[in-house]
Amino acid sequence: MFSVGTIPGGTPQSPEPGAASASFPSLAPVSGRGEAEEEEDNEQEPAEIYLCALWTSGYLGIAYYDTSDSTIHFMPDAPDHESLKLLQRVLDEINPRSVVTSAKQDENMTRFLGKLASQEHREPKRPEIVFLPSVDFGLEISKQRLLAGNYSFIPDSMTTTEKILFLSSIIPFDCLLTVRALGGLLKFLGRRRIGVELEDYNVSVPILGFKKFVLTHLVSIDQDTYSVLQIFKSESHPSVYKVASGLKEGLSLFGILNRCHCKWGQKLLRLWFTRPTHDLGELNSRLDVIQFFLLPQNLDMAQMLHRLLGHIKNVPLILKRMKLSHTKVSDWQVLYKTVYSALGLRDACRSLPQSIQLFQDIAQEFSDDLHHIASLIGKVVDFEGSLAENRFTVLPNIDPEIDEKKRRLMGLPSFLTEVARKELENLDSRIPSCSVIYIPLIGFLLCIPRLPFMVEASDFEIEGLDFMFLSEEKLHYRSARTKELDALLGDLHCDIRDQETLLMYQLQCQVLARAAVLTRVLDLASRLDVLLALASAARDYGYSRPRYSPQLLGVRILNGRHPLMELCARTFVPNSAECGGDKGRIKVITGPNSSGKSIYLKQVGLITFMALVGSFVPAEEAEIGAVDAIFTRIHSCESISLGLSTFMIDLNQVAKAVNNATKQSLVLIDEFGKGTNTVDGLALLAAVLRHWLALGPMCPHIFVATNFLSLVQLQLLPQGPLVQYLGLAKGFRAGSRDIDDTLSPCISFKTMETCEDGDDLVFFYQVCEGIANASHASYTAAQAGLPGNLIARGKEVSDLIRSGKPIKPVKELLKEKQMENCQTLVDKFLKLDLEDPNLDLDIFMSQEVLPAATGIL
Repeated sequence: MFSVGTIPGGTPQSPEPGAASASFPSLAPVSGRGEAEEEEDNEQEPAEIYLCALWTSGYLGIAYYDTSDSTIHFMPDAPDHESLKLLQRVLDEINPRSVVTSAKQDENMTRFLGKLASQEHREPKRPEIVFLPSVDFGLEISKQRLLAGNYSFIPDSMTTTEKILFLSSIIPFDCLLTVRALGGLLKFLGRRRIGVELEDYNVSVPILGFKKFVLTHLVSIDQDTYSVLQIFKSESHPSVYKVASGLKEGLSLFGILNRCHCKWGQKLLRLWFTRPTHDLGELNSRLDVIQFFLLPQNLDMAQMLHRLLGHIKNVPLILKRMKLSHTKVSDWQVLYKTVYSALGLRDACRSLPQSIQLFQDIAQEFSDDLHHIASLIGKVVDFEGSLAENRFTVLPNIDPEIDEKKRRLMGLPSFLTEVARKELENLDSRIPSCSVIYIPLIGFLLCIPRLPFMVEASDFEIEGLDFMFLSEEKLHYRSARTKELDALLGDLHCDIRDQETLLMYQLQCQVLARAAVLTRVLDLASRLDVLLALASAARDYGYSRPRYSPQLLGVRILNGRHPLMELCARTFVPNSAECGGDKGRIKVITGPNSSGKSIYLKQVGLITFMALVGSFVPAEEAEIGAVDAIFTRIHSCESISLGLSTFMIDLNQVAKAVNNATKQSLVLIDEFGKGTNTVDGLALLAAVLRHWLALGPMCPHIFVATNFLSLVQLQLLPQGPLVQYLGLAKGFRAGSRDIDDTLSPCISFKTMETCEDGDDLVFFYQVCEGIANASHASYTAAQAGLPGNLIARGKEVSDLIRSGKPIKPVKELLKEKQMENCQTLVDKFLKLDLEDPNLDLDIFMSQEVLPAATGIL
C-alpha cells in the first residue's frame, strides 16, 4: 500500500510510519534472503529418476527421465541375456525411483522384476515397479507421442516436417524397443505429472532435451569394493543442526580428489568414479588435460579457469523454472553470471592448444548464442530494481509505455499531496488532516483519522464520500476526486507489472530457444572443472601419469603408494606390483600381522581404479592392461558392524569373484577363511585357488593375502608347471623335500620383509619374494599391550596344539583356585548358627559343603 499527501490542518506532512510511499520504490536492495541462500536452495532440490524398460527376444530398450536437469536419456536397443545383467547394471548405476514397464512381459522380465521388488534390504531403497497397459507401448502411438511433445528446445518457427527431421537426428527411430520405451515413459510422465503436480493441467512436464545413455567400456566394480577401498566414505556431519540427517564425505579417495569449484563438477566426478572405463581414447583425453595443467607455466591459467568455473551454476534448474514460468529474481543474476563466465572460458580456451580435444570443444561449441543471451539479459533486466521489488523489473528505455507509467507513478506523491489539500477544504472542520493513498488492485482512496465521536458504524458516514473500510484507526473513503484519479491514471502498478511480466516471458522464450548451448556449457564446464581438480591433486600429492596397454595382460606398478595411508602416516614405504605375463597371475602374500599386507592389496586396487577413472596415480610408473572388473574380499568395519558372520561375508564376496571374474579382472582377497574353523577356511582357500588355476590362461589377476602358511607347507596347491615358488630356496622346506623354484610362472609367493632383532621384530613394510615362516602373533599382541603372562601362555598352548599334546591348566592358577574355594567353604562354616531351630544340617552338607568339596578335590 502506498500513502501520500497527508495534510494535518492543511499543512503537508510526510507519510506516516508503517505506510509505504506512493512513489516508485527506491532502487536500493532490500534486506532479505541473499543470492547465496537462493543458490543453496537451488542445489538442495533432490533429483529423482524414472526409468522405462522393455525386454523382448534378447534385446533391451531403456529410457529414463532425470528431474535434476529435466532431460530424457535413452539407450539404443542392446542385446541382453535372459538373466538381464545389463538391465541390472543400469539399475545399479542410475538408481531409479520407479521402473515402468508393460503389463504384458516375457517370463524372464517378470521374474527379474519380482525379484527386484522383493529385495527388502536393498540399499539404496528398492524402486517402485509400475505396470502400464501394453497398448501404451505400441510402436505407432509411441512415435506420435514423441513427435507431438511440447519441447522448449525446438523453435516455434519449425514446421511439422522440420520438427520430425530435427527429432529424427536425435532419437533413433529405427530402434523399435527404444522408441516404445520412450513412448511408455512419456505416457507415465503425463499421467504421474512429475514436477508439475500442483500446476494447471495444461502445464506439461518440462523436457529440456534428449541424451544418449551409453554403457560401453565401463569397468564393473561392486559396492563392497567401493566401501573397503574407501573410494567413498560417508560420515555424520559435525554440525549439530545436521546430526540427524546430514552426511559429509570422510577420508576417502573421492574426498581428497574432489577439488571442484561447481556443484556439477562434483556430480560429474562422482559419476566418473561410479563408471570407471577402459576406453583408451577417453582416458587419454582426460590425462592430456591434466598433464597440460601440471606444467608450471600453465598454473596461472588453471587458477583463472577455476575462478570462472565457480560462477557456473545450476542451469537446468533455471531452465526448468523458465519453462514453468516460476523464475526467481536470483535466477536471472545467476544465469547472467553463468553465461558471462562461459564466455570467459571460451576466450581462454581459444588461446590454449587446440590439439587437446576439450579446449577445442569449448572454443567451438560455446557459440555466439551465449553472447546474445548475456547481451539480452544485461540490456533488459534491472538487477538492482528487481532485488528491491523482489520481482522482475526492466531497465529504462526498453519500453516507452512502461517508462511513461513509471514516470507517472513516481510523480504521484506531490500530485496526491495537492489533491489531499483540496479534499481537506471540503471536509468537516473537526477533521484535522487527510491523505490520498494508492492501493494496487483497489485504486485511490481518501484516508482520514478516526475521531473520538466516531464510535458506531453509522458515525463513519460522511456526506459526499463512500465509506470503504476501517484499518489501523483510519477511515478509507472514495470521493469524486479519487474516482476521477482511478479513471485517469488507472491501476498503474498492476499495468507496469503486467507489461514487465510480458517482457520477462519474451526474454524467457529467447533463452529457452538457446537451451541446447546452455546445456552443452554445463557438460563441458563440469568436465573442465573435474580435470582441473584432478590436476590440482596430482600436483600437490606428486602423482604421475599412468600408461595403458591393451597388450598387457595385467597391471604393472613401480613404487606405488596408498593415496590415503600416505596422508596419515609419517613415513610411507612405496611398493611395486606386477602381475600377468611372465610374472604370474596369482600372487600369494604372507607376512606377520600388522606388516602391511592389507594396505598393499588396497594400494594395488586404488591405483588401478584411479587409472581407470583417468586420474594421475600415486606411483613412479604405472601401466594398466585391459581391466574389466575389480573384485575385493577385504573386511570393512561397516560390514562387521552389521552383525553378520565374518565367514558369510567371505563366502558372499568371493562367490562374486568366482562366478563373474574374467581373465581381465583384478581380484583382491585378504584373510579369506577368517571367522570359521581353520581347517575349513584353509580348505576353501585352496579350493578357490585351484579352481582359478584350472582355468589356465583364463585365470583372473589375483592378489591373495593370508596367514595360512599351511597352504604351502601341506602342498595344498597343485604341484607342477602351473605353480612357481619364488625365493623359497632360502631355507624353507615343505614337508620332507625342497621346493623347486624352476617351475613356470602362474602363481608366485611374496612376503612382507621383516627383521628379528633379539625379542623385537622390525617391520620394513617392503614386499619381497618368499613366504613368511611365522605370523608373529605374540609380538603383535605385545605391541598391542597384552600382559606378558598371557602372551607366554598363548605360546605354550600354541606349541601344544602344534605338537598334538594335551593342554593342561597352569598349576599355579589351579592352586590359587583351590585356596579360593577353601576360603569360601570356611566362611560358610563360620556363618553357620548351630542354635538356629530351622537349621537342617543334611541340606547344608548336601547343597553347600559337598559341591564346594568337589571343586577343592
